[in-house]
Amino acid sequence: MIKKQIIIFVRGKQYFDGLEPDETELMTEGVMELRDDGEILFEYEETELTGMEGTITRFSVCGDIVTLTRSGRVNSQMVFQKGKRHSSLYETPWGTMVIDVSTNSLSCRLSEHGGIMEIKYSVAIDYQNTGSNEFKIRIRESMR
Repeated sequence: MIKKQIIIFVRGKQYFDGLEPDETELMTEGVMELRDDGEILFEYEETELTGMEGTITRFSVCGDIVTLTRSGRVNSQMVFQKGKRHSSLYETPWGTMVIDVSTNSLSCRLSEHGGIMEIKYSVAIDYQNTGSNEFKIRIRESMR
């Protein structure tokens, strides 16, 4: 197992019917772990900027499945698998909802030195389509 300090760059876009996309960008420090079985994990702490301060965001990349887990102030799990739909609970301080995630495209080129992951997906909350999303995550080793 290899564990490294990393810098994570996240660029996200949310598309809602008839509106300009809502774009966010984040740069933060995190930790990446490469497991002997080939699974790649990376995580970081959310900040006030994302509105999820007090939450840890963790990605697990295993084969063609990427799982995003948030724990803390917000608790959720989203599973991304190209061409598939996965349902889960999304808990916030304001309540819990069922979310369905349908992954349109998923590209993951990660190694022990970092890399890029891109995911495009749509979300339905309580079975109502809420729009589509995409994010691109770039990871590089921290020089510290």
